[in-house]
Amino acid sequence: MTGYGDGTIWAIILAVALGTYGLRWSFLGAFGNRPMPLWAQRLLRYTAVGVLPAIVAPLVVWPAATHGQPDPARMTAAAVTVAVGVLTRNVLAAIVSGMAALYAMLYLTA
Repeated sequence: MTGYGDGTIWAIILAVALGTYGLRWSFLGAFGNRPMPLWAQRLLRYTAVGVLPAIVAPLVVWPAATHGQPDPARMTAAAVTVAVGVLTRNVLAAIVSGMAALYAMLYLTA
């Protein structure tokens, strides 16, 4: 039991929804009918490059499967994925090689 009442939960949900809507509108509503400045376009190109590693890094360094302990299999798979991605510039090849490296390392270390 969290100790929060139904009204508090719905107030939090509403506040988060309004905040999310406000953040999205700030870009779409403000720049919707005119071209976005070049400096903003240049910065937004790097959003995925910055967000994706931020999502993946904790899963590699502190995986739940090992109760938060670093795991050589996952570190190796991440290194292989990055290396193949940089060398080939092919996302699918990087993903498949990373998966193969993870499964191979898990098989070899088990």
